[in-house]
Amino acid sequence: MVAGYNTISMGTGRKEFHPKKERPGLEDYIKEAGQGTLKQIGGARYVDECVIGNFMASRFNKQANLAGFFPFIDEGLKGKPAIRVEGACGTGGLALLTGIKSVLAETAEVVLVIGVEVQNTVKAIYGADILAGAGWFKDRKEGHAYFFPGQFSDRAGAYFEKYGRDKTRKAFARWYRNAIENARLCPTAQEYNNTTKDLEACAITEPNGKSFVDHLNVFDCSKVSDGASAIAVVSEEGLKRIGIDKRDAVEIVGWSQVEDDITRKPMEQTELTTFRLAAHEALESAGISADHLGTAEVHDCFTIAGVMAVEAIGLAGIGKGTDFILEGNTARDGKIPINTTGGLIGWGHPTGATGVHQAVTILEQLTGKAGKSQIQITPERPYALSVNMGGNDKTLVAIVYKRG
Repeated sequence: MVAGYNTISMGTGRKEFHPKKERPGLEDYIKEAGQGTLKQIGGARYVDECVIGNFMASRFNKQANLAGFFPFIDEGLKGKPAIRVEGACGTGGLALLTGIKSVLAETAEVVLVIGVEVQNTVKAIYGADILAGAGWFKDRKEGHAYFFPGQFSDRAGAYFEKYGRDKTRKAFARWYRNAIENARLCPTAQEYNNTTKDLEACAITEPNGKSFVDHLNVFDCSKVSDGASAIAVVSEEGLKRIGIDKRDAVEIVGWSQVEDDITRKPMEQTELTTFRLAAHEALESAGISADHLGTAEVHDCFTIAGVMAVEAIGLAGIGKGTDFILEGNTARDGKIPINTTGGLIGWGHPTGATGVHQAVTILEQLTGKAGKSQIQITPERPYALSVNMGGNDKTLVAIVYKRG
């Protein structure tokens, strides 16, 4: 992968955001991300295939057939194969894998991959109804008004009961603090303008089930976001074609794509079992263990998901993720910096773009181009992992990267 580009993740948290003022549309984000990537690879003439990942434009924006926007990005893409993929919040990861599989199948040397979502088009409670389509919608009537916050609140409550509430709440607050501190270093992050002084004190605010959900507060949740991310997936021949050195790219050395039954409730509320399967399969396919990872991008749609992700990857034992986080291991100066541009909570969660944004962040980190967000990648830990999750631990894509 090479030539990553992120638009701003727009929504509450950005100074320029105002719900009553006109903002960029779906097509604007697609064009910006697409052109930003094409500029880095020498133009549309080098692209063989195109993939766009999007979850719910047909409802948020009343727009479908998104593959038709590639010629809108650049006339040079007219006539080239293009496809749109969807897997709820795991859409971006699926878009990346679609590009990877085209390269492995030798139908393409250069694939332009874009992920996009524009969600600030409806009020939050209506958005919750739309986003509930990422899960089993027949559970909607039984579920909380805020469907997914309700589902992960249930997970948090189960975790509290099994492993202790106070320490877990403190770990949630530390996760939030790390996310915002990292987002403040990334100009495209949704929380880039966050000036709160005591982040953990803010995040430890007691949940109120009467106004939101029982076991999470709003700081435990990822944002409603608009934005797009793009990247080029290329073969070695493709790199030669576009004239980019391997050292400016990242090599895909392992991956996994797994699915669970969307109609079934989680087997274990305190564990992300499908997430674990994906992460372990990806690490095994790369021939490495979690100890070889220099950084990771995980799907922290909620702070409880961040805690369980640490355990699912194998960085900490089951029930020990809170200790691992509170010891500072996931901070940017810790043992394994996680979500170095803020993750879903800090950078934002434009649903269809999230998995692509994870890849762009890792590309920048492993090639030393992350700017103020840059962390140290050591020769002992030269690998990175991204895990993109759709629904409540249902659609999972894990990818292992290494500097080219």
